[in-house]
Amino acid sequence: MMKSPLVHCVLGALVSLAVSLPGRLPAAEVVVNDATGFRRELNQAQPGLTLRLAPGLYGGSYHFANLRGSAEQPILVAAADPANPPVFDGSTGGLQFSGVAHLELRGLVITNFQQNGLNLDDGSSYETPAHHIVLRNLKVVGSSPGGNRDAIKLSGLVDFEVRDCEIEGWGTGGGSGIDMVGCHRGRIEGNQLRHTDSVGSTGIQAKGDTSEIVIRRNRFENAGGRAINIGGSTGLQFFRPPLKPGEEHSEASDITVEGNTFIGSGAPVAFVGVDGAKVCFNTIYHPKRWALRILQETKAPGFVPSRNGEFTDNIVVFDSRDWGEGGVNIGAGTAPETFSFARNWWYCLDNPERSRPRLPTEEKSGVYGKDPELRDPEKGDFTLTPASPARNYGASALK
Repeated sequence: MMKSPLVHCVLGALVSLAVSLPGRLPAAEVVVNDATGFRRELNQAQPGLTLRLAPGLYGGSYHFANLRGSAEQPILVAAADPANPPVFDGSTGGLQFSGVAHLELRGLVITNFQQNGLNLDDGSSYETPAHHIVLRNLKVVGSSPGGNRDAIKLSGLVDFEVRDCEIEGWGTGGGSGIDMVGCHRGRIEGNQLRHTDSVGSTGIQAKGDTSEIVIRRNRFENAGGRAINIGGSTGLQFFRPPLKPGEEHSEASDITVEGNTFIGSGAPVAFVGVDGAKVCFNTIYHPKRWALRILQETKAPGFVPSRNGEFTDNIVVFDSRDWGEGGVNIGAGTAPETFSFARNWWYCLDNPERSRPRLPTEEKSGVYGKDPELRDPEKGDFTLTPASPARNYGASALK
């Protein structure tokens, strides 16, 4: 049956209305091949945009504000050819996204950064965090400048993921591979972090009231003095949400560190001004001084002592010549008596009889002095042999 002209008119009007409604714009896919096109398309981006970057050099010093997709139509910025990704040179500045939502960055390379490589933040609007951010398959490689320069800086994000990224060479003596300030409900999984600094920098840092973060199945190779800094030291004005007088405060809470592999670092794990964190099913190989540290750096009124940490089901393989204080460093102003230890496998490579650590509380069902039989540590393989007696411990055992 033929539709009347009136029906055609009504249908056309409905289609036009649907297209014009906020958040219902039709998805668009655009390919750009230079810095001008990249900047132009993102400055006018609408929900549903897929922006693919052709291979080439795109420079640095980008700052985009209020770039917002929607739950139904996120914005994707990705390499057009994953095998030949676009390269951003951060020698004059990296990439910064402020006040963004529903954004995914995928397959980009950021290199040679002299400041922060990639910055995502809430635009200093602490009540309206950036949200629903995905960073996937990025390669962020710096030139290891000195000082507080981060590969990836996250400030005021909620509901975010960092997955399958390669991160290497952030600032020595103070920088981080991934630095979180006031971030919540995040997942950091499947990344590789490599560095050379074993004193002053950190691999992943969660501070400024960061909470509900899962750090899972990552690999850390000499990733700073503290490969994972659960907590830290933050200026009080930077906490997100802002601190409220009369309440208890902490640098971090509800942090889970599981299934990771750590090679080197002064201490693979540090609990610093934390109120509740779980470190479980990790493999720790040849730490330079300690397996873990319990510290308190923020001592302003209302801040609880570092407390309620759990360290369970890990494999720790160390050399007594690099082992200090029984493997655990405890600072002043902490509550080490609230920490629990259970089912960890401790093995001293050069002297198995010295495998028992000195812990602040009694460990339940720990194993000491037995070789866990890692497959081939000298070639970087820290999985367990098929006949390993430690098959229920460490990163390989995480389900």
